[in-house]
Amino acid sequence: MEIFMWWLDLHLDSKEWLRENLRAEELPLQVLQHIAEAGGPHPDNLSGGLTAADWDFIETQSEFVD
Repeated sequence: MEIFMWWLDLHLDSKEWLRENLRAEELPLQVLQHIAEAGGPHPDNLSGGLTAADWDFIETQSEFVD
């Protein structure tokens, strides 16, 4: 599922972590769980982390207040 489909439902703490750690190669378990709970990929499917397009989306969204 595309990130814009689940980003709005993502836990605020995880959004902040992703914005502060742009393009991190490894994501904390809690962030992975929040992504899955919001409707994003399951942690087992995020073995390589988020895609470059996902990170681009996160970077552009960091300009907005949720």
